[in-house]
Amino acid sequence: MEEKRFICINCPLGCHLTVLTEGSQVLQVQGNSCKRGETYARQEAVAPKRVLTCLMRAGNRKIPFSVKTSRPVPKELLFRCADTIYRTRPEAPVAMGDVVIHNLCGTGADVLATQDLP
Repeated sequence: MEEKRFICINCPLGCHLTVLTEGSQVLQVQGNSCKRGETYARQEAVAPKRVLTCLMRAGNRKIPFSVKTSRPVPKELLFRCADTIYRTRPEAPVAMGDVVIHNLCGTGADVLATQDLP
């Protein structure tokens, strides 16, 4: 049995979570004040994921625009995903909400523009 400790990032409370695992199975979660904390602890203990936000450049513009993934991607792929975003140069104009990369690194997450780039 292994004990893992986290601070929940789902709300401002920042609950101190303790998770008991055996292999990839979560046996117990303690310290959460709400169901979201338990859900976060269970995921973080066995398969942590994050929404990736960063800047991207369009091929025909010097000013970057902000993007984010449409859903969380595995934490171990964050640098690979960020590198793919960095190397991809869509053409402007780009509208907020446009998908600029489909299925980023095979994660099933799309990369969405979070601002307009005329």
